Amino acid sequence: MDNHERYLVVVNPNAGGRKAEKDWPRIESILQKQDFEFDIVITKYRHHAMSLVADKISKEDYRNIIVVGGDGTVNEVVNGIFTQKKVPTKDIRMAVVMVGTGNDWGKMFNIPNDYTEAIALIAAEKTFIQDVGHVSYYLGKEEKTRYFINAAGLGFDALVTETTNKNKDVGKSSTLSYFKSLLGSLFRYKPVDVKVHIDNREILDGKLFTLSLGIGQYTGGGMKQNPDAVPDDGLFDLMLVDKIAKTKLIRNINKLYDGSIKDIKEVQSYRLGSMKVESDHKLMLEVDGESLGHAPFTFGIIPESLQVIIR
Repeated sequence: MDNHERYLVVVNPNAGGRKAEKDWPRIESILQKQDFEFDIVITKYRHHAMSLVADKISKEDYRNIIVVGGDGTVNEVVNGIFTQKKVPTKDIRMAVVMVGTGNDWGKMFNIPNDYTEAIALIAAEKTFIQDVGHVSYYLGKEEKTRYFINAAGLGFDALVTETTNKNKDVGKSSTLSYFKSLLGSLFRYKPVDVKVHIDNREILDGKLFTLSLGIGQYTGGGMKQNPDAVPDDGLFDLMLVDKIAKTKLIRNINKLYDGSIKDIKEVQSYRLGSMKVESDHKLMLEVDGESLGHAPFTFGIIPESLQVIIR
């Protein structure tokens, strides 16, 4: 069997607070029992999966990839797929064994958390071709590009992500830890002035509290900020709040999780193909739970550009 047909298994041992490192022998055993033909690469540092995957596709012609990790690892693999130029992205299939803390992309497609069930799902090879987003941003004076498969966030949303990631780095990655990050960020965050254009139309010139741009419905370990998002419609769903009393947000935290947040009058919802955001202030960005750089930002979407194996 050549590499065109074999699976490349990308393992991030740090995922889920090093849960992936502990569970990988069991996952490998299940793959072997299911008669998968596969080769393994282990990531050694943050962003390593990007270069590993790009090289393996470009130089060794892999077309089938299994990610063992969480949303951050999935994002890195997606960026590896989209930065290589040898194989059309639509010809590559990606599957995920979820071992992270958030697993928001997996929630969208009901990917099982049970490893045996997840691998049986991969063996069935039912594919779905989904959209992929991209954003240009700045790190200092250097313009960079990042692809994303689930969601991007600005303002308060991005501060919560940054705080959560810092907690993960010191071994705090529970749901309780995330909730503490959310509440702590709520009292620290100060809205900044921004200009937001969607499809060349201005929708905001003023203070921004939070913004979530979704291909998928879930963010932050289960918050349903864009409950109507459809991952193959060629459009982003946007949830934007310019101002809201913090006490009101606390009273309505549950609405972030059941999808009814859009019913609050302060919440604006849009569907769009492109977005530009400008600000003279420090405006944070996160994509797929990974903290990135600063404004200005330009977002776009590549319709139906990646095969994913789902239930």
